[in-house]
Amino acid sequence: MIPSDYIIEVNEANFEQQVLLYSHQIPVLVDFWAEWCAPCRVIEPILEKLAIEADGDFRLAKVNVDQNPKLALRYNVRSIPVVKTFKDGLYTSEFVGAQPETYIRNYINELIPSQSDLLLEKAWSLFGMKRYAEAESAFRQVIDESPNNKNALLGLVKSLLLQGNSEEALQILAEFPPSRELSKAELLLPLAKAINQTNTKDIFLDDPLEATFYNSLHLVRMGNLEAAADGLLEILRQDKHYRNDEVKHVLLGILELMNERDPQTRAYRNELASVLF
Repeated sequence: MIPSDYIIEVNEANFEQQVLLYSHQIPVLVDFWAEWCAPCRVIEPILEKLAIEADGDFRLAKVNVDQNPKLALRYNVRSIPVVKTFKDGLYTSEFVGAQPETYIRNYINELIPSQSDLLLEKAWSLFGMKRYAEAESAFRQVIDESPNNKNALLGLVKSLLLQGNSEEALQILAEFPPSRELSKAELLLPLAKAINQTNTKDIFLDDPLEATFYNSLHLVRMGNLEAAADGLLEILRQDKHYRNDEVKHVLLGILELMNERDPQTRAYRNELASVLF
């Protein structure tokens, strides 16, 4: 075995520490092998070569099944070689047999986050911290590197709307490509249109409901989504079809901008449902 910080022998005594716990840092590929196994000797140099090339993007842990039968039993090793992957302390996937280098390389590449993936994670983290200008910049970098990344495109739209830049957001939404993010983009379109209509001028209205509506759009541009949602809910309590249902659709757009895992977001959705139905 080639000496390396990321290529190690593991056994029943240290598997928990060196594989399961370590996999919370980076993916760990566990190569179950034996001395008598000819196919094991075929993939061994390939795995070691790729581990060295990766330089810390993943760890290769080798388990001799003859010396560690309990591990083989625990992880249902029925034939060797088998390479099982662990991430965040859990088994996630595997491949069996003496696969060619191209196959193994592709398998590993799917496990390791690319720079674009890491940057996208950073962008959404910034968005969650309400640092919208920084999030916008990060989303743009992802799109520059991966123009087909629809998740980054959606993040860019959200960041733009929360900074009041509805014009560019509308342009993106009008041409948003078919994808699993499209339904979310469609929810944002009425909100973007409404903000764009009021983005360039101050409006003073005598109608209290109209004043509340425009004030809510102003609050969205300021990033105060909760206050904006409260205002629109109050309108709907008085007239659930106000502005031919535009208020309802704008509010759904605002909820899409909120953190869907936040209990407060769920509370707003429940309140909207109770008002409408």
